[in-house]
Amino acid sequence: MNIAFFLLPKQEVVCVNEDATLRQTLERMERHRYTAVPIISTTGEYKSTVTEGDLLWYLKANPDLSFDQLHRVALCDVPLKMNILAVRIDANMEDLISLAKTQNFVPVVDDMNRFIGIVRRSDIIDYCEKLLLPYSSNEKGVKREA
Repeated sequence: MNIAFFLLPKQEVVCVNEDATLRQTLERMERHRYTAVPIISTTGEYKSTVTEGDLLWYLKANPDLSFDQLHRVALCDVPLKMNILAVRIDANMEDLISLAKTQNFVPVVDDMNRFIGIVRRSDIIDYCEKLLLPYSSNEKGVKREA
């Protein structure tokens, strides 16, 4: 199946620019209640994904840093612990399923590495559930007609 069917386009995805500050990133994540957001370059390329954990570990490692100073810290100074991989738009469902085991979403890029959107793990699970539904309903003791 074509993964474009599952794509949430970049216009609908909350992202941060690679030149964002720590405070801008925190506020955007809080406002939208996301635990991870893609980082996009000024030219539209997918760079990486920042997680709440990345921000918390940075704050823990810098205890003298107050909230009022976070606008002075560049997001690029925050070490990212996870390497959230992207797939190309022509990837197959097996690639998505494999990445969704460890990622909340899978970033999707075009052939020039420009960010075009994400596929959410919940959409991948829904797809898998529909494939398995005929089998699982029989396993649950659903009586078949003779």
